[in-house]
Amino acid sequence: MLLKCFSNYSLECGTDEAGRGCLAGPVTAAAVILPPDFKNVLLNDSKQLSEKKRDLLKPIIEAEALTFGVAHIFQEDIDKINILNASILAMHKSIEKLNPTSEFIIVDGNRFKPYYDIPYKTIIKGDSKYLSIAAASVLAKTYRDDYMNAIHEEYPMYNWKQNKGYPTKEHREAIKVYGITKYHRKSFRLLPEQLKLEF
Repeated sequence: MLLKCFSNYSLECGTDEAGRGCLAGPVTAAAVILPPDFKNVLLNDSKQLSEKKRDLLKPIIEAEALTFGVAHIFQEDIDKINILNASILAMHKSIEKLNPTSEFIIVDGNRFKPYYDIPYKTIIKGDSKYLSIAAASVLAKTYRDDYMNAIHEEYPMYNWKQNKGYPTKEHREAIKVYGITKYHRKSFRLLPEQLKLEF
């Protein structure tokens, strides 16, 4: 059973990201403030949910949340500032979109940087403990998946529709055969024999 909130603030947002370990595409974060009476039996950490269930939940969360925000940080910026900073920046940008503004932030994981002077708490495996973080994880994952499905049309040989940019054997094989695209993160170890890649 997921918990409703961590703090005593009525406007507590949960935030989470998706795509941190990918070789291509953005890291995407979402922030969500749910109403106190929000209930949904399906909602859990998005990694535990099938794609079908995430797609069912997305419009429900969007319709029933008090407010939500989603933000992508793209590969060029990931390469400049590194993936940890990009993940936190994506969370900050998603929180920025909330209206009303959050009074307290709960973050999935153990790394975060202060967002203005709003108090926050990092929670390991928060997406399987708190409803608002679980909701944020669903939005982050579905929005990122939609983006990867769209760019799959441009470069179908990498099969991003299936692997979403994660380092699957198939994705690495495609990089070996076709090289890299503008969507690949050049700061990542794209192949075990990285030195053989020409940028």
